[in-house]
Amino acid sequence: MRKYIFYFNIYFFLFSTFILSQVKDSSFYKVDYSFIVDSIYISGNDLTEKEIILKEMSFSTGEIVTPKILTFTKERIFSLRIFTKVELIPYRYQEKNFVNIKVEESWYIYPIPFVHIQDRDWDKLSYGLALLVFNFRGRNEKLKFVGALGYDPKLDFSYSVPYLDYKSEISFGAGIRIQKVQNRSHIAKKLWGGNFDQTIRSGRLFFGKRFGTYNKVGITAAYATIETSKFIKGISASETRIDHLFTIVFNYSYDTRDLSQFPREGIFASSILQLKGLGIDNISYQVLNLDLRKYLKLNENLSLKWRFASRFTFGDLIPFYDNSFLGFSERIRGHFRQELEGNNSYISSIELDYPIINNLNISLDFIPFIPKQLLRYRVALYLQLFADTGMIQNKNEPLSIKKLNSGYGIGLTFLFLPYNVFRLERAWDEYGNPEWIFDVGVSF
Repeated sequence: MRKYIFYFNIYFFLFSTFILSQVKDSSFYKVDYSFIVDSIYISGNDLTEKEIILKEMSFSTGEIVTPKILTFTKERIFSLRIFTKVELIPYRYQEKNFVNIKVEESWYIYPIPFVHIQDRDWDKLSYGLALLVFNFRGRNEKLKFVGALGYDPKLDFSYSVPYLDYKSEISFGAGIRIQKVQNRSHIAKKLWGGNFDQTIRSGRLFFGKRFGTYNKVGITAAYATIETSKFIKGISASETRIDHLFTIVFNYSYDTRDLSQFPREGIFASSILQLKGLGIDNISYQVLNLDLRKYLKLNENLSLKWRFASRFTFGDLIPFYDNSFLGFSERIRGHFRQELEGNNSYISSIELDYPIINNLNISLDFIPFIPKQLLRYRVALYLQLFADTGMIQNKNEPLSIKKLNSGYGIGLTFLFLPYNVFRLERAWDEYGNPEWIFDVGVSF
């Protein structure tokens, strides 16, 4: 079964690549009319600066617009996660064509208690108080302070802004964190003789640059101390029980997805290179993450999506806390609770989605004493068929289809936007063993 799922994913990768290359002539994208835009207006943005919205536009004045382009742009603006509703309304007046971008802003300040599911595992719950400020000053800035107890307790403060100024399109981010992290490595657990924690204190600075609508690059400088109560080589990357880990991160992403919370069209590709240690305290290794996703509408309702992701580690000594893992944030449905570890990881998924309830806007404004921004939602319910496969590879080991762990199944995805996504799935492994999965967030 595992090799068939592997070949199935490869086949659909080639198929979707061909279809996307033909998209301009595809009958999937018929349009009823087109027009040249003379003017663009924005309404409803009481707090949000109009430049934040205009940066997501896939057209400008003087260009030809179709219904497909209007729909795509609407979803891109909604993907900012700061609106409960977005409409692009075309109209004609005195022989000129106008587009009104009408938005309803969401609530931006959340001093709330929370429960967080760590590593997509309901047995690993953390809880605490979070102060979240979205769209600070109307520039889509984000301020976050989190105090968490329970699993992997932490104090975390971060700030980010997508544009220091709109002309240069330079982004900035910063954060500090102190966290006690439970070991995830089975190899380290055997060496230690049981479970243990590591205390991580870290800080980071990020600068990014946006090129056009779809391309982003960035660089991050970070420093962390990773403290263990006793020294064991491999559990620590240095020669002491405290690692002083300097890191430089380079990242690039290409994103043409329509709706990032639940994409149905477009491409997402990213690469992240982490240079760890930089030779300080004899720590020097590298981590490379690659992620490629394709989303394709087969017709008005049916959509296909495909993903391949991998993580590679390079260096003479990779500390166990930086190994590649499956069974934590990355999981194979059918082997959802199986934990695997090694130097490199590979995972691939394919999914077919069909709407049962498609984009229903709900308003509960009749409820008193609650701000209206918290009572307006975009909801949808999707049925999906899926297949996943993946493996772990260690140094000097050849890739082998026999090492693949695979699964397939059926599920429901409930969209409660702009706030969250919930999934209930029934999966089977390659031997037909079943499992139930209740997860938060989109599959990919």
